[in-house]
Amino acid sequence: MKKTHKPAKPVSAEAIARLADRGKDVSGFFKNRGRMVQPIQRVNVDLTATMLEELDKAAQDLNVSRQAVIKTLVRQALDQHYLAQRARQSPPNS
Repeated sequence: MKKTHKPAKPVSAEAIARLADRGKDVSGFFKNRGRMVQPIQRVNVDLTATMLEELDKAAQDLNVSRQAVIKTLVRQALDQHYLAQRARQSPPNS
């Protein structure tokens, strides 16, 4: 009869942290299948009442939070900025 490989018992995050604290190599516990999540940083932004009303209306229309609308609009504006920047830097095709 063939021997079957028993799945390893999951190791707790605390146990891995203790090993790392002792200087042990813990890379074997990770499979590099996850993605790095950037740390969140809070910011304060002053907006006019009219802009807040517009954001709230857009959020209501899209059925999402005000924060989601702000993040989406900022991401779109940054993408547009980078595209325009690239267009200015690249030589025209002749």
